[in-house]
Formats: sequence, C-alpha cells, structure tokens
Amino acid sequence: FANPDMVGHTGIFDAAVAAVEVVDGCVGAVVDKILEKGGAALLTADHGNAEKMRDEKSGQPHTAHTTNPIPFSLIMDGGEGCDGRKRIELREDGILADIAPTALKLLHIDLPVAMTGRSLIK
Repeated sequence: FANPDMVGHTGIFDAAVAAVEVVDGCVGAVVDKILEKGGAALLTADHGNAEKMRDEKSGQPHTAHTTNPIPFSLIMDGGEGCDGRKRIELREDGILADIAPTALKLLHIDLPVAMTGRSLIK
C-alpha cells in the first residue's frame, strides 16, 4: 500500500488525498477479511510522507519522508485476546523493532535471541 508515499513525493495535495482515500478503502477490505477469519491485523508504516504536503516555513510543497511519529494499530474482534485477555493494552513508547515481537506474541511464538525489540502488548 505504497500509494500515499509515492504520490506524496509529487507534492500534489489533491493527488495525495486521493491516494490516501483509495488505500483507506483497500486496507479496510483487507482488515474486514482478517477479522472475518478470526485473525488480528497489525497496521503501521515505517515513515510518514502524505501527512505533510507543505513546508510550514517556505510554503513550498514538501516531497520527502517525514520523521513524524507513526501510528500502530492492533485490530481484533471483541473476543479473547492475547493470553486470554478480553482487552489488550499497547505501550506508547514503541519503535519499529517492536512490531515483529508484537506479532510473535500474538502467535504465541517465543522471540529469537537475536531479536532486540519488545512486544508492544502490555
């Protein structure tokens, strides 16, 4: 789902909005299928781009990646969660290296010794 990133590099605001809307619909369809099958969806990105289309100082189009914080969403149905809990709370201080440990925890798989991240699940 790279469309918002790729279109964000053009600096064209309306094109970026359209790209985000299309990807939103596509991600929604994928998440619906995951939930339909009883799974969990982990949704994130490795950097921002389309959320900043104009440089605040110069007023010119901003066409590069950003270092803004990115969201992480764990999307599950309302049933039993990880470790049998009904509600799962996530840490707010996570980094990209924490995504894989989070997925492994949901799958009840032990972390490899070489993996340095920590699960985002409290």
